[in-house]
Amino acid sequence: MIQTPAKTLTLEEFLQQPETKPASEYIKGKIIQKPMPQGKHSIIQSELVSAINNVLKPKKIARAFPELRCTFGGRSIVPDVSIFTWERIPRDENGEVANIFLFPPDWTIEILSPEQNQTKVIKNILHCLQYGTQMGWLIDPKEQTVFIYHPKQEVLVFDQSENLLTVPSFTSELKLTIQDLLNWLLE
Repeated sequence: MIQTPAKTLTLEEFLQQPETKPASEYIKGKIIQKPMPQGKHSIIQSELVSAINNVLKPKKIARAFPELRCTFGGRSIVPDVSIFTWERIPRDENGEVANIFLFPPDWTIEILSPEQNQTKVIKNILHCLQYGTQMGWLIDPKEQTVFIYHPKQEVLVFDQSENLLTVPSFTSELKLTIQDLLNWLLE
């Protein structure tokens, strides 16, 4: 849903606005509210964050964040899952994780909702890659497919349930297949 304010907001003005639920993103001067996550989206998102954090967080390799606002390159987006390597997680003066992330994640993951515009989601992934993200995933639960994006490379398509999904090099210990993602939906 595109929200058209009475006047055009700058990125800085957008960031001063109260947060919406579901989150709104600022893309090319427009405010676009993300669709409300539904069951399959929510399960895959929460299980994926847990699976990634269970492997990477104890060794302080990286951390996965659900619905984290990332502002960079003239946009403010909220990927479904943002993964940052440990040394890139911003900290405040107390050493705690900061509230504001002004750069792209190392790995961005989007889970397509039934009413979501696939082109808009792909553009957000490509924007992340343009600004330094190592890899982007687009998970389409309905099609049981994962599209994997790398900077300046051909898109990889995973639609065989037993194939191991490609992950960034810093997450080499993480082993997931499409079947793993689908099994989360069988609770």
